[in-house]
Amino acid sequence: MPRTVNRQVVITAALTGAADSVGKSPHVPVTPAQIADDAIAAARAGAAVVHVHVRHPETGIRSRDVALYREAARLIRASEVDVVLNLTAGMGGDLVIDQEDPLKPVDGTDLVNAMDRLPHVEELRPEIATLDCGSYNFGDGSALYVSTTDMLRAGAKRFQELGVKPELEVFDSGQLWFAKVMHDEGLIDAPALVQLCMGIPYGAPADPGLLQALVNLLPEDAQFTSFALGRDQLPWVAQSVLLGGHARVGLEDNLYLARGVKATNAQLVDRAVTIVEGLGASVATPAEARAIFGLAGAR
Repeated sequence: MPRTVNRQVVITAALTGAADSVGKSPHVPVTPAQIADDAIAAARAGAAVVHVHVRHPETGIRSRDVALYREAARLIRASEVDVVLNLTAGMGGDLVIDQEDPLKPVDGTDLVNAMDRLPHVEELRPEIATLDCGSYNFGDGSALYVSTTDMLRAGAKRFQELGVKPELEVFDSGQLWFAKVMHDEGLIDAPALVQLCMGIPYGAPADPGLLQALVNLLPEDAQFTSFALGRDQLPWVAQSVLLGGHARVGLEDNLYLARGVKATNAQLVDRAVTIVEGLGASVATPAEARAIFGLAGAR
């Protein structure tokens, strides 16, 4: 059955990500306090969900340090602003190989098993955490993201045990195929929550026809959201909503509000609100997002 325009849209703010973006914009949050401040500002602007990575405070480089997640989550939860906390669990999948000796360790590799990607999720029990649904070439060169089917089944089972909703990060059609396999195997509780990630080299291109094709492959009970990178981010809000989905914006995926104008997370959320409301839809509150996504509720 074709999906129609979504009339109640959950906006997710992806605050900082793991890319080398800190030197490219003064607005990219680095410390737990900065990340929490941006989360609160994004929530006040209309984001029902905040998606959180952490970075080394001194260097701005991506991190899996549980203490940094702990402090960012503490500050967000201690604020008077209600927002759904979504922690990345995708860190620990990076593999950089040597072309001459593929088994030789190379700088940039951060590859751990499925359970070692989850200690912050196990401790902090966010309402949502991400589960990257497959392996792929990550841009040009010799970098790969590794997430095998065994890793994914183990991660999905652990999410169920913890009562954390997995946001199934899908970067191409084969990954959506396997997400559906996990759904059919009972490893994903209904409703499935799928994030269709477009424009990341070399996953699915940011093509509206391809987004429609991916939406057509979703499980019937799935809720989906989608994003695209860079200048495609804000137009993609409309693309996703028109196909029945939700929207993600934020500095993880795009640094600009307009050509030459550096954005803040709150500004990107505010613009997304304008787009959603311009389509005749309403922006979901955190409480409404919990009901739509079938979340257990705030912790």
